[in-house]
Amino acid sequence: MKRLVVGPMTTPEYNEWWVRRINNNIHEPSHKNSQSIEKNIEQMEEEKMNLRLDADVQKLEAERLKKGKTKAEKDLDSLKTDYKKLRLSMETAGLGKTSE
Repeated sequence: MKRLVVGPMTTPEYNEWWVRRINNNIHEPSHKNSQSIEKNIEQMEEEKMNLRLDADVQKLEAERLKKGKTKAEKDLDSLKTDYKKLRLSMETAGLGKTSE
């Protein structure tokens, strides 16, 4: 038994319906959509600017803390040196020993 394969048969009405269906599914940009997109862009640009400002503030704060840490370390080193000098002068003078 032979099988007969027949391609899709369409009518002019079907073809017209199909073209309309495809064209109806293609959205053209509307004025409303473009305003919404422009607003979103403006909001994103503002957020970007705020994030940059936040980053700048964080950098300044980090620099300030780093300078403070460096100063505290220098002060600590100076105190250690002064303490060593004081202990040495006390030992030289015979102070700080307990008497028995």
